[in-house]
Amino acid sequence: MNMHRPIDETTMAVSFDDAVSPRRRWLRPLLIVVAILVVAGIAWALLGRGKKPDAAPAAAVLPTVTVVIPGQRAVADQITATGSIAARHDSVVGVNGEGGLVTAVLVDAGQTVRKGQVLARIDSSVQAQQVASMTAGVRSAKADAALAQSNLDRAAKLVDKGFISKADIDLKTATRDGMNAKVRVAEAQAGEMQARMARLDVRAPAAGLVLMRNVETGQIVGSGSNNLFRIAEDGILEMRALVAEQDMGRLKVGLPATVRPVGSSTDYHGRIWLLDPVIDAGSRQGVARIALAYAPGLRVGAFANASVAAGAATRPVLPQSAVMVDDTGSFVYVIGADGVVVKRPVKVGSVTIEGMSITSGLNGTERVVESAGAFLQPGEKVKPVVASDTGAN
Repeated sequence: MNMHRPIDETTMAVSFDDAVSPRRRWLRPLLIVVAILVVAGIAWALLGRGKKPDAAPAAAVLPTVTVVIPGQRAVADQITATGSIAARHDSVVGVNGEGGLVTAVLVDAGQTVRKGQVLARIDSSVQAQQVASMTAGVRSAKADAALAQSNLDRAAKLVDKGFISKADIDLKTATRDGMNAKVRVAEAQAGEMQARMARLDVRAPAAGLVLMRNVETGQIVGSGSNNLFRIAEDGILEMRALVAEQDMGRLKVGLPATVRPVGSSTDYHGRIWLLDPVIDAGSRQGVARIALAYAPGLRVGAFANASVAAGAATRPVLPQSAVMVDDTGSFVYVIGADGVVVKRPVKVGSVTIEGMSITSGLNGTERVVESAGAFLQPGEKVKPVVASDTGAN
C-alpha cells in the first residue's frame, strides 16, 4: 500500500485560499477606511484653501488705540523764548590817566561797589613830588602877593604927605595885581597836577556789581587801557530773549516774565523793559529784554529759557501723555481718516494741571493718540477709539 499519494495542485490551491481568506476579511475594510480618510483630508485642504478669500477682513484684528479730540480752550497765553543773561547796562572800566605800575587791586568779581570807589591804584610817586613842588610854588606866589599888598598899603598912606607920587602908587598897584595873578596860576598848576595824580586811581563810574576783573598787582597799564573791570550798573541784569517774529507783536513793555537758567531748577522773576525795534533778517527773530535783579544763580553769559504771560488765548489742550519729544522737538501722533498713524510736529505753550496747550501744529479737530504713542510707528494702521470723557469743545 503506497502511503505517499500524489498531491493534487487544485486541492492545494483551494487549501491555501482557505487559509488566507480570514486575513483578507479584516484587511480589506482597513484599506477602505484609510482610503476614505486620505480622500477626506485632501477634500478638506482643498475646501479650506478655496474659502481663504472669504476670511474676516484685516480690520477686525487691527490694534485699538484711544484718541482724544482736543478742540479749543481758553488758556493763559504763554510765549516761550530762549536767550542769554547779560548786564542791563554793562560799564567797561579802564585807565583814565597816564597809566603806570598797578600797586593794588581793591575789588574782585562778584563784589558790589559804590560810584567813585577806587578799584585799583597805580604808582603815583613821581606825580606826588610834582604836586609837592607846585604846592610850594603856590605858597611862594602867595607870599610875594602879600608883600606887594603891604607895599601898596604903606605907599597909599604917604601919598597925601607928598612923599609918594601917584605914579608910584599905580606901579605898586600893578605889582600887587601881578603877584595875585601868579598865585592863581600856581594854584591852577598845582590843581592840575593833583587831578592828574587822582586820575591814576581806577574808579567805578557807577554803583553796581563787578562782573569781571582783568588786572593784577604789578601789571603795567597804559593811558587808555580798557577792560580792566566790567560793572553791571545798579546790579541789574537782563535776559535777552529771542522771540519769534509772529510773537513779538503780542509782547508789551512791563509784562511779567519767568526766567530759568539751563541746568537750574530755580525760577527768577522779572519784567520786559525793552523790545528791540529790529527783527533779524536771517533768523526772523526779535529781542525782548527782561530786567532781572541780581541773584547768585544768575550768571552773565549763561543760557536760559523764558516764559512771558501775554494774556489769554484759545488753543488746543492735550494731556501730557500725548506729547512726545525727540531730537527734532515736540510731536504727537494723529490718526487720519484712513486709520493711518501720522507724526505731527507741534509747539508747546503753557503747561498746567489741565494739560499742555499747543501753540502751533494742531487746530483742535484732529484725533490725537492719547498715551500709546511710544508703541506706534508712522504709517501703521490702527483702530481709533475716542476717549469717552473727552470731546471737541
